[in-house]
Order: sequence, then structure tokens, then C-alpha cells
Amino acid sequence: MKTDGKSAIDAKPRALIGWRLLALAYDLWPVLALWILVAVPFTVGYTFLGHHDSHQNIPPYSLLWWLQWLSCWIVAGVYVVLSWRRGGQTLGMRPWRLKVIAANGGAPSWPTLGVRYAVATVSLLLGGLGFWWAWVDRERLTWHDRASGTRVIRLPKKA
Repeated sequence: MKTDGKSAIDAKPRALIGWRLLALAYDLWPVLALWILVAVPFTVGYTFLGHHDSHQNIPPYSLLWWLQWLSCWIVAGVYVVLSWRRGGQTLGMRPWRLKVIAANGGAPSWPTLGVRYAVATVSLLLGGLGFWWAWVDRERLTWHDRASGTRVIRLPKKA
């Protein structure tokens, strides 16, 4: 649907990178809590089932260490993808009134959100380069917006 030469999605206000980074910082806390819950069985299993000294940590870069980090990444992905799919917002996006939508303005599909999460992970691992890209992008889109065909909009204030 076009109005005045613009699509319906262009009429919605784009979320500036500052708001998005605030939401990301806010989302660190529920994700950290989930990571702690994931780490407990690994630590308990390593200590009690492996008969290791309780003062000894899981050795860095061991198979168990990689499995723990993979589990944390998957749990964080489940949290954000479910949040985006069930309302377009994570807990961190709600106070800043941000919402993930598909490029056509509808709800993004599961595979689209999976791509969004995977590319956002790569972006973060590269020092947030994909997020900072929004400063120079003509449409203020991040790498994961572009790769997944999604957009983050800022919802209007409720009266």
C-alpha cells in the first residue's frame, strides 16, 4: 500500500541505533540469567559426576567448555527468536518501544528470525561492527536487518 510515494513501512519511524543499543544492554540481564541456568548442570555434572575437585573449573576450550557455550548461544537464541515472533519485542525492547517487523510490515517468519539472530551474533563477535554499520547505512539498517529482511521500528507512545 503506497501513500505519497512511500510504502507503509517507510511511514513507520525507524529505531535509531542508540535506542537499539540501549535495548541490547537491557537484554543482557535476562540472557545472563539464562546462561547461569544453563551453566549450573554443566558445573554440577563436571564436579560431581566427573569426580573433579570442586575448586577446579571446566578447562577452557575443552569439549565440555564448547558444549556449554553452544548451549548458552542456543538458549539466548530461543529467548530472542521466541520474543520477536510472539510480539516483535524482547524484554529490553519494550521500555524503548522497539519492535521487529518484516520488511513488508508483517510478522517475520521463524527462518527469517533465525537468520537475524545468527547474523547479529556474528556482528557482535566482530566488535558490534554490524550494529555500527547503521550509522553509515542510507536506511539506518544493521547487518542483521539487511540479511534477514527485517526492520526495527519505534512504536508511538501510548496515550
